[in-house]
Amino acid sequence: MKLYTSSFALMAALSATPGFAHDVKADDHAPIGVMADHTHEKGEAMFSVRYMHMGMSDNQIGTDSADLNTIVTTIPNRFFGVPMQPPTLRIVPTEMNTDMVMVGAMYAPTDWVTLTAMGSYVTKEMSHVTYQGGMGTNQLGTFETSPEGFGDISVGALFPVLKNGDRTSKIRHEMTVGALLSIPTGSITETAQILTPMNAEPTVRVPYMMQIGSGTWDIKPSATFKGWAGKFGYGLQYAGTIRTGANDEGYSFGDVHEGSAWVSYNAKQWISVSARTRVRTTGRVDGIDPMIMGPVQTANPDYQGGERIDVLGGINLVATHGPLAGHRLGLEIGAPIYQNLNGPQMAGDWSLNVGWQKAF
Repeated sequence: MKLYTSSFALMAALSATPGFAHDVKADDHAPIGVMADHTHEKGEAMFSVRYMHMGMSDNQIGTDSADLNTIVTTIPNRFFGVPMQPPTLRIVPTEMNTDMVMVGAMYAPTDWVTLTAMGSYVTKEMSHVTYQGGMGTNQLGTFETSPEGFGDISVGALFPVLKNGDRTSKIRHEMTVGALLSIPTGSITETAQILTPMNAEPTVRVPYMMQIGSGTWDIKPSATFKGWAGKFGYGLQYAGTIRTGANDEGYSFGDVHEGSAWVSYNAKQWISVSARTRVRTTGRVDGIDPMIMGPVQTANPDYQGGERIDVLGGINLVATHGPLAGHRLGLEIGAPIYQNLNGPQMAGDWSLNVGWQKAF
């Protein structure tokens, strides 16, 4: 709420002042949901704070919806045969929310490289329905799990490989490539109390998607192309997450490959709006954590990942004068238009990114 209030206050102040004292534009940066999109000149530094929310609800198998009763009567339990494990799934997630606060810093020791680092604090909440016994559709009750903690830390470098024109040019282009490393500082041994089909309430290790970190050293390459023509801007980005091996618990998350394309309109120097399409593929979990077990889809490594296309709309604001000069605020909100999931799996619902940036 404070970020939204600041946005409206900034717009009012800018609208009331006819002069501009700083050579910055709102669309100099990509939409706030796109990271690693720019570099800095020698000696410059930038700090940022982002808040990200991701919501999930309902379930899908491939591109088709799957209701709870179908899942608990037809989907086999991978762990059937282990004592107290029923033949089909008996616990189904119904909703998940992930909230993340990310703090980042960038510094350019030379014109040809910008160093970057980012850390995060992650909060996750998942709601479940538990069904009675080993068969049937009688619901026993509901429960929630809510792990939270500091996530993995990313460090690396961004390199400007193309800069054609400057802010005074009617047409200009730039391209940035990035090489980041994700350090496994987030926990992968989070636990929570659950409700079992036998009406017990043990404390167990939460499934893969509810852990805070990846547990692996991950390589994160990126390449971003941006262009401007008059009041219009456009961009393309590829960003990946490549796992380098199994973590200490015996598994690794699937690789992620993501592509974005966007257009923006710089209505005034201090405000721009954007539309973006994002395509993402995520692999299944490779390996298995022997401590993650149960008649729930999230405990099965095969029921992870898939394909997804999102559309997002955004707004970028930048102060061009006074005590707030150079401060940037961005907001982007979106939802999926296509999902093909390795299910049964909860489907994405909507996402929100709000962020502040300031270069020095």
